[in-house]
Amino acid sequence: MQPPAPYPYRTTRKDVRIPMPDGTRLAARLWLPVTDHPVPALLEYRPGGLGDTTATRDAQRHPWYAGHGYASLRVDARGHGSSEGAPTDPASAAGVADGLALLDWLADRPWSSGRAGAFGIDRGGTAALALAALGPESLAAVVTVCADDRSVPARRLGGAPLAAAPHAEAADRLAAACRPPDPRYAGDDWRRLWLDRLAALDPAADDEEPDPLRYEAVRAAVLAVGGWADPQAGTVLRLLERLRAPVRGIIGPWPHQYPDEGLPPGPAVGFLQETLRWWDHWLRGADTGVLEEPALRSWMNESVPPATAYANRPGRWVGDDAWPSPDVREVRYGLDGALRTAGTQAGERFVPVRSPQHTGIDCGAVRPLGGPADLPPDQRAEDGRSVCFDSAPLPEPEELLGAAGVRLRVRCDAPQGRIAARLCDVAPDGSSTLVARGAAAAPGRGGPVEVEIGLAPVAHAFPAGHRIRLALSSAYWPWLWPAAGAGGFELDPGGSVLTLPVRHLAADAGSGPVAFDPPEHAEPPAAVRPDPLTARPERQVVHDVAAGEWRVQLARPAGAVVHPDGLAEEESVLEAYRIRADDPLSARARTDRTLRLERTEIGWDVTVQVRAETSGDERHLTVHEHVRALEGGAVVFERDWRRRLPRG
Repeated sequence: MQPPAPYPYRTTRKDVRIPMPDGTRLAARLWLPVTDHPVPALLEYRPGGLGDTTATRDAQRHPWYAGHGYASLRVDARGHGSSEGAPTDPASAAGVADGLALLDWLADRPWSSGRAGAFGIDRGGTAALALAALGPESLAAVVTVCADDRSVPARRLGGAPLAAAPHAEAADRLAAACRPPDPRYAGDDWRRLWLDRLAALDPAADDEEPDPLRYEAVRAAVLAVGGWADPQAGTVLRLLERLRAPVRGIIGPWPHQYPDEGLPPGPAVGFLQETLRWWDHWLRGADTGVLEEPALRSWMNESVPPATAYANRPGRWVGDDAWPSPDVREVRYGLDGALRTAGTQAGERFVPVRSPQHTGIDCGAVRPLGGPADLPPDQRAEDGRSVCFDSAPLPEPEELLGAAGVRLRVRCDAPQGRIAARLCDVAPDGSSTLVARGAAAAPGRGGPVEVEIGLAPVAHAFPAGHRIRLALSSAYWPWLWPAAGAGGFELDPGGSVLTLPVRHLAADAGSGPVAFDPPEHAEPPAAVRPDPLTARPERQVVHDVAAGEWRVQLARPAGAVVHPDGLAEEESVLEAYRIRADDPLSARARTDRTLRLERTEIGWDVTVQVRAETSGDERHLTVHEHVRALEGGAVVFERDWRRRLPRG
């Protein structure tokens, strides 16, 4: 990261409490440029606390925007941080209503030009899109990063119930909703606000699938940003394809993080400078050339040996003037011809696919955040637990851009099965690098049926001499909850096809280079991060040979931080997923989180403990959540929730 150039404007900062129509007050921090002229406003509205969870990131971004002439407002969502009210998803109907009120508040300020933009990452980016779908007059532009357009069910993949992703997400949301208001910002009323917040907790609310984004209702111009290492990359492509409003997309090699953070895989880019061009065009009417950029700028990943992290993923930037791109064509590989597996023949001969239940143990993180164990390792062990179909060595390079698809002709004797499909790049030395994957539920107890599986979108260059591999398995734990039966399915290669989105190798001929400035941030106040006395491996796989059990243990980097305003914070998170290789009903998921917050100068000391567990029988999944909150070591709140969900 390079230090910022001198800002055009001096800036000020103040904390405010903004009343909503129902009287609830939301905690916010406002950065303003010093000027006598009206300025546009930027809104970031999300869960989290201004003084703790996002303090460093806020201090990098909002002062930078203010220094370039924008009023920049960061708001704690209702029931989060130091805001009042019950915990609310900012992209829900109630959350978006608050967003509209915040836009009205901004438009009424004496320093406001009346035009606004909204931005955010993850739930904040999703909230910005949901707000834009209501078409508020003042909202002219949106920048959304790693967002969910909610067109794909959050709890299922191709009809198959997801395991790790919704389990971890539910635990994250519950823990976030339990964080107390900070007395430094909420005042003496913090305890009442906290206890009211805890009493209003409702984990079951996350079981309902939210409504998908209404693309046709979005009028604001949208800059959609994502990373190929993030499961939400498909949102960028869907927004490009379906929005009627002006839209541009950027997809780099990045994880579920802002693209200027420098977390692996890189390279990082000047995200703030790129968004400033977007704001200046739509909020100031300046000619910044943003509409002259390709519709999609994406990082074409080069083939690399498999590894769980890459500081910088080799590749290059490419541009496509439209999406879907006319330079991308569908190329089909039949599983009885162009792709073959040992001993298979065309026609009605079926190949049995019966994978051990721990297949998927090398899947990597379900939501990579830039850690050293995020990405899937060498897939050879996983390939050995699957049925694989390989191409011949490629005579020339082949580049993919977009989502591959698989059409399979299968039969399954059980009530329902699972099908996981992985696309791999197999090097001449036999190493297997995961490129993309997808899954579906296999309809059971019937004759042969066709099953369509969409794989996650990707940009990947297969070199000449490498093989394309399609690996199919009947289990993929802990991404998917296993089917109740372990019988697997049977596949007819003669009725099955892999379709790849192949980009023309000369697509960039005659086009200008795609390039970005290096990252630039405001300098945040320094926080103190003591080295932890103990540290767990970030990802650990344990095979209990005698019990036939496999366990995946995930530990987020533990440690403490003392924020510049004096808040001391310490948090530990441990996820565990276990299964027996021969028993699908043995699958278990558990997350334990502990958070401690202290302000020694006022004797404030609170601890939150959250535990979430999921298990299942043949028909249902049982979810058990437990919360305990302590003040000064004494328990002030404790509650359990249990519920049953259809297994599917």
